[in-house]
Amino acid sequence: MIALAGWTVSPQSRASESDTAELRIRIAPTESGKSSAVPAVVWLEPVSGTPVLPFLPQEHYTLLQKNRMFVPHLQVIPVGAVVHFPNADPFFHNVFSLFEGKRFDLGLYEAGSTKSVNFSREGVSYIFCNIHPEMSAVVLALSTPLYAVADANNSFFLRNIPPGDYRLHIWIEGVPLSSLEQETRRLHFVSGTVDLGQIAAPVSRTGSMSHTNKFGKAYTPDPQSIY
Repeated sequence: MIALAGWTVSPQSRASESDTAELRIRIAPTESGKSSAVPAVVWLEPVSGTPVLPFLPQEHYTLLQKNRMFVPHLQVIPVGAVVHFPNADPFFHNVFSLFEGKRFDLGLYEAGSTKSVNFSREGVSYIFCNIHPEMSAVVLALSTPLYAVADANNSFFLRNIPPGDYRLHIWIEGVPLSSLEQETRRLHFVSGTVDLGQIAAPVSRTGSMSHTNKFGKAYTPDPQSIY
């Protein structure tokens, strides 16, 4: 085993005859030893002439608003995909995103109605409701289909990686983007399995990220509000 700037890298295995590779990574448990699941994604950006695979969109991407929650909380989409925001609650919502990624404000819209957003820009979009501060979601728009979402054990397993050179990116909810950018690594894949071991990150386990409303001010609950 060799150490590489905070990552533990094991040599590639050629136990498989496949012409593609696999990648394994784990988020290290916190100092308390607890490792509750946290929303996180890793992806590979092709570099140095490595072909870019097409990222075929699904027929429909939806972030449902129900019970004052976004469902799902995390969604990975290709750049240029449209996400629909149906309101299934019996009151108004005002979905917005003014942080990184795609910036938009859908305004107030009532129960049973739907609005949509084209995520034309690559990056992370943090999404909130201007009425209900407890609501949050994340849309990650990528130009590569080579990504993996962390499982319940905070592990990533990315399969069918074509041989070539890539830049590894990671996003973990609650960790500043400036810190995550320092974890970007360049990797070369041939075949077999590459295990990068554990990555230590200052992961917040307190739930959704702290944020203001769309006007940059603190939320002020109105006891008379019908929303």
